[in-house]
Amino acid sequence: MPENWKTYKLGEISRIGDGAHTKVKRVDEGILYLTSKNFKKGQLILDKIDYISETDYNRLFSSNSKAVNKPEVGDIILGIIGTLGNAYLYKESDIFGISSSVAIIRADKSKIFPKFLYYYITGNKFKHYQNAHNGASVQGYTNIPSLKSIPIFFPSLNEQIVISSILSALDDKIELNLQMNKTLEEMAMALYKHWFVDFGPFQDVEFVESELGMIPKGWEVKTLGDEFDITIGRTPPRKESKWFSFTSGVKWISIKDMGNAGTYIFNTAEYLTDDAVKAIPKVPENTVILSFKLTVGRVSITTENMVTNEAIAHFIKNKRTSISSEYLYLALKIFDYNSLGSTSSIATAVNSKTVKGIKMVIPSHIIVDSFQEKVEYLFQNIRSNTNETQTLTTLRDTLLPKLISGEVRVKDAEKTLSAAL
Repeated sequence: MPENWKTYKLGEISRIGDGAHTKVKRVDEGILYLTSKNFKKGQLILDKIDYISETDYNRLFSSNSKAVNKPEVGDIILGIIGTLGNAYLYKESDIFGISSSVAIIRADKSKIFPKFLYYYITGNKFKHYQNAHNGASVQGYTNIPSLKSIPIFFPSLNEQIVISSILSALDDKIELNLQMNKTLEEMAMALYKHWFVDFGPFQDVEFVESELGMIPKGWEVKTLGDEFDITIGRTPPRKESKWFSFTSGVKWISIKDMGNAGTYIFNTAEYLTDDAVKAIPKVPENTVILSFKLTVGRVSITTENMVTNEAIAHFIKNKRTSISSEYLYLALKIFDYNSLGSTSSIATAVNSKTVKGIKMVIPSHIIVDSFQEKVEYLFQNIRSNTNETQTLTTLRDTLLPKLISGEVRVKDAEKTLSAAL
């Protein structure tokens, strides 16, 4: 530990509480009520959420309560039941209640800068301590007394603030890229819907009846199997551990990887060795892929030659293909997958045959080319932003443990940051 750094227990430099222990009635609309599964790496995961009434929110999360149960700006939200270790910094724009599966850590600002404490808690050293205090529960559990006993060491407040500003600069650029990509994809989707759902530019042409309703004359309805060579990935036997790697080989895409990616998928949690991929269908760069088992409807575009597991379909272009990857991506993003089976069985009802049979409106080549000219630059910017985000995320994840441990000093980190931004 560097000279002049101090060591405290977490409970000595913060107040710690947790969310509601009382059973709360869920409602269709109201105020967000989140659990540990809704927090991940500084982000809110809102694909599965609950709501509670404003009355219950005010009753359970009163600002007048002496307990730390209502998050305030600068508080750290930390998963302590089920999903351990995922931390989130409560922002001014946030309004939500939380369950007892998360802790609220409120820094003593006279001793530690809240954002520095947040970064410390996201580091592997803290996660190691939290896992070491995991209770006997199968789902994972860290109680509040154990949390309070975890050691924290840190420099002066001024140095904490500088360290936090370096890491925040990276986080802010990453967040900006994510927001830019969201806007760019929304622009592309709005154009797709205007052209190929509402047929806005084609109102003056003749329409004819088709299997999918009225479409401009000269357009066709085809199946995805007509347009693409559709292949399915594979998972080698897990008992053959030599076929798997976490560091090198051919990137092997899972549905979880698709969930972590945006429009374009650059990184995967696992790789397969060259021997393992010999019998697995290869997925070329710029290929649209679709999850069709368990979690149905995730769509991404590959950025290099990759492979996938058996729950993911690949749409390989061939001589018959008349639409672009960008067109297909947008079409699959808004496709109603519930139309392929009952809502209750959709996770098991969809198979490769079903995917090949999905029907789609295919415009004339002239229309497709014209559309491609308008959306191509949007997708190019999305890919460029995503690539930069991957680089910045790696840099942040490399710097974070070294900065909060004193292994890398501020001046060196500032030089690295200046070069990156």
